[in-house]
Amino acid sequence: KGQTLLILEAMKMENEIMSPTDSVVAGIHVNKGDMVNVGDPLVSLQ
Repeated sequence: KGQTLLILEAMKMENEIMSPTDSVVAGIHVNKGDMVNVGDPLVSLQ
């Protein structure tokens, strides 16, 4: 919980996306440099 899962760049600002729970990353659904939209799954937690 509270660990950085990924860094999302938006409008030239970097935003750290933190884990909301104690969990393990089960899958990564994006690659570095991918364009994403609101609601796109980025990672799966288990």
